[in-house]
Amino acid sequence: MTQGMVQLFTHIRRLDWTLAGSALLLSGLGLVSLYSSSLGLGDFGNFQKQGIFLVVGVILMIVFSLVDWRLLKNDPFFIFFLYVFALVALGGLLIFAPEIRGVQGWYRIGGVSIDPVEYTKLILIIAMAKYFSFRHMEIYRIRHILVSGAYFGIPIGLIFLQPDLGSAILLAFLWGVLLIVAGIRLRHLLALLGIGVLLLAVGWTTMLQDYQKDRIFAFLEPELDPLGIGWNQMQAEIAIGNGGLWGRGIGGGTQTQYGFLPEPQTDFIFAAFAEEFGLVGIFLLVGLFLFFVRRVLRIGLAAHRNFPRLFAAGFATLLIAQFFVNIGMNLGFLPIIGLSLPLVSYGGSSLLMTYAALGILQSIRSH
Repeated sequence: MTQGMVQLFTHIRRLDWTLAGSALLLSGLGLVSLYSSSLGLGDFGNFQKQGIFLVVGVILMIVFSLVDWRLLKNDPFFIFFLYVFALVALGGLLIFAPEIRGVQGWYRIGGVSIDPVEYTKLILIIAMAKYFSFRHMEIYRIRHILVSGAYFGIPIGLIFLQPDLGSAILLAFLWGVLLIVAGIRLRHLLALLGIGVLLLAVGWTTMLQDYQKDRIFAFLEPELDPLGIGWNQMQAEIAIGNGGLWGRGIGGGTQTQYGFLPEPQTDFIFAAFAEEFGLVGIFLLVGLFLFFVRRVLRIGLAAHRNFPRLFAAGFATLLIAQFFVNIGMNLGFLPIIGLSLPLVSYGGSSLLMTYAALGILQSIRSH
């Protein structure tokens, strides 16, 4: 065995396997749920592809962990190139992407869909961690708020045009959290919240599509259209209730296996999981996720520089927001806005982005 291979295996052994292990366990629970729902669908294609994505994701994590994270902080041209590439990819969706269920959100290459929104999330976290790490003492200046808002505003606008309201709201929320972490003044934060409320009011009357409004109406009163837009939410709630304490077991969920539950591998995988693994499974899933996020934040807090802290805060914000919004959608507490369950839902782009971010965190810990 060459010296290089020995060094590689030594590096792999020294990774934070508590962090990586909790992520792998969450991905494993997702694969089990995907396998179970594939029984009812009679199609194991997504299960097989997700397994391949998971292997590639772990390799990505190891590769990114080998790269010194300070290269990201110290090379503004590389970050700018990544940002421009993300904008081009998002803009290209509006021209080249096929329309799937009314949304132009994925490039289709063979049997694989590529979602550039997921990579944009990671690039924005890196870019803003760099931007704020050099300017945290001057965050009170309005121009820094405006510049950072422009960085977020352009991709948010392109994502909204797809239209993907859920991801647009998520990125706006991420920007707000990073501003808070960076030290924005309270009066500036309140002013931004006021502007945000005004934009929501204008957007409701002039920009939202009818089906997006219907989703919100269905969230408020699903009984108004029980066979239409309200069906998804009602079936998710029924599936969760069917699970009881211990669940119905793999392949035993009636809502999941007989096609009553829509999108049991993506938006409503939590309901599918809850039906077959019950309240015990829900506690296991939520507890494991909270442990995972705690580990992410712990690495950021242990660092003595602003870039890793801001990066960890941004990544944790994405995870927490998507996790609890997805659960809220399934429980009927929030409208259906199309956010997946991190590490659990089917989706190669999301899975690869998450493990790439974990690789950067591993690099922060080891360097």
